[in-house]
Amino acid sequence: MAAMYKVRPLHSTAVLAEHLPSCMYPLPNLHRAPGTAAPPQEEVDPSLQALESRQEEILKRLYELKSAVDGLSKMIQTPDADFDVTNIIQTDEFSPLSTNGADLDLMLGKDYGALKDVVINANPSLPPLSLLVIHSLLCERYKILSAVHTHSSVKSVPENLLKCFGEQTKKQPRHEYQLGFTLIWKDVPKPQMKFSIQTMCPIEGEGNIARFLFSLFGQKHNAVTSTLIDSWVDTAIFQLKEGSSKERGAVLRSMNAALGKSSWLVGNELTLADVVAWSALQQTGAASGAPANVQKWMKSCENLAPFSSVMKLLK
Repeated sequence: MAAMYKVRPLHSTAVLAEHLPSCMYPLPNLHRAPGTAAPPQEEVDPSLQALESRQEEILKRLYELKSAVDGLSKMIQTPDADFDVTNIIQTDEFSPLSTNGADLDLMLGKDYGALKDVVINANPSLPPLSLLVIHSLLCERYKILSAVHTHSSVKSVPENLLKCFGEQTKKQPRHEYQLGFTLIWKDVPKPQMKFSIQTMCPIEGEGNIARFLFSLFGQKHNAVTSTLIDSWVDTAIFQLKEGSSKERGAVLRSMNAALGKSSWLVGNELTLADVVAWSALQQTGAASGAPANVQKWMKSCENLAPFSSVMKLLK
């Protein structure tokens, strides 16, 4: 069958050379033949070199930090690790109790001129000595309106407990005080405290109330110091005060060892741990048989006016 039409060839036998367009920029030949000279290298930007050096230094410091953290982690996780926190405690930013008072409005909330009242129910058969000590310490810092009452559930209260806050000879208008502190002798199994009568659930237990009241001093501790203080408070309440004689002996040995390294249970300043532990020893009558370091520490406590005033209630 004859062809319907003819098509002209699209290429000829001769290969036409193609030329690169002039708008493209030249690049060095990366596939040069072996033995040929390498093209001249361009100069590196000094700012890029400085950035690379800084990155290497940062990576090196991160590696060293990771190694240190890994070492501490292994040491703490080891059951028999002897982790000495004395240096950490000594570097703690500590504000002693003798400094000016913190802002109560900041810690307890602004109450539009109304006096902030702390109301505590306690059983006169086992007076919460630590709370009485903290009350005396607070009186050195703030203007406190103190009051003692007796609930109808209690038949009689010793005269010294009725006057545990002393006599307030200079009565001032209520609005001139910074804090109200009311103690009610009542037949309760554990001390109870309310700060905001309408909205707050009661705080129970001498140790928990002592934590709340001591926080009003505005002291700041690092995590290690705060943990040690909390540990000593729990130990004093649950083992020294409420534990068996065997537990009490173990706590006294631990206290003796700790007080062999510093003047107070945690660091070189009086803390909540000292107040609660001293009170527990007095409440249980274990003070007389305490080891030497504990005896010395107790005398240091009792040389302070808030402790010595509470000591008079025990006589």
